[in-house]
Amino acid sequence: MVSPTAQAVFIQGITQDGRTFRPSDWAERLAGVMSQFRPGGVSPGSHLSYSPWCIPTTMGSVKCVVVHLDLRDYDVMAWDFVMNFAKDNNLQVAEACLLPDFPASK
Repeated sequence: MVSPTAQAVFIQGITQDGRTFRPSDWAERLAGVMSQFRPGGVSPGSHLSYSPWCIPTTMGSVKCVVVHLDLRDYDVMAWDFVMNFAKDNNLQVAEACLLPDFPASK
């Protein structure tokens, strides 16, 4: 269960027992599958970019996928798919609240 204050979850490419999850491109694959779930729905060419609700990234040396809770509000089955992927593969999941971008200081 995700807490009410969380804005996103990080699915980390580390299993509960500390092993690196394979294949090494799992995050990009998962985000690619989820590319059709986006604000405004599917549009021509939208499969060529990641959804803003499911973004692959790296934290340190760990591959992750940031999944925004907006995905759950948009399509609960898509949310369940992503969360069940993490559960089925025994991946670590962390809740997050996102901070706004601050202008660079001069």
